[in-house]
Amino acid sequence: MAELLEFQTERLRLRQWRDSDLATFAALNADPKVMEFFPEPLSGHASNEMAGTIRSLIKQRGWGFWAVEVKGVEPFIGFCGLHIPVATLPFSPCVEIGWRLSFAHWGNGYASEAARGALDVGFQQLGLSEIVSFTTVGNQRSRGVMERIGMTYSGEFEHPGLPEGSLLRPHVLYRLRREQWEVEKPDH
Repeated sequence: MAELLEFQTERLRLRQWRDSDLATFAALNADPKVMEFFPEPLSGHASNEMAGTIRSLIKQRGWGFWAVEVKGVEPFIGFCGLHIPVATLPFSPCVEIGWRLSFAHWGNGYASEAARGALDVGFQQLGLSEIVSFTTVGNQRSRGVMERIGMTYSGEFEHPGLPEGSLLRPHVLYRLRREQWEVEKPDH
């Protein structure tokens, strides 16, 4: 088992998952607004399986999609972190940054704040040379987060995990190289 990493930002704590997170996670995964750019909302069972996989991967690597809490306000609002995609993508191998927060917490800058912290872990502690992110072409909110955290648009691709003809299959790719992050991060 790897050393389990956790970290804090000004307003957030990114931590290991707790069993008490599962009901809230299932609710956000069942929310059509949150899941608009995914094939479908998740059932409670599928959400629990996803959480189990996330927890298992963190236990193996020490890092992954951490549970996000708003310090002193809300014990669980979703996840954010780093992940090695299972699907073979045109730019594999890679480490991606991703997030999924409950709708009630959108618009507060939490996704960008958590993602900046995850980038710090990825580049400083894990020594990654590049982190990518991707989403469906129409997901402007996630694309906005990618741009706010300093990532650069790098083209489009067809996501192989989605069926031919699916409106969600066309994806955009964003990249951030360590050298670019070192120059552009806000505390420089």
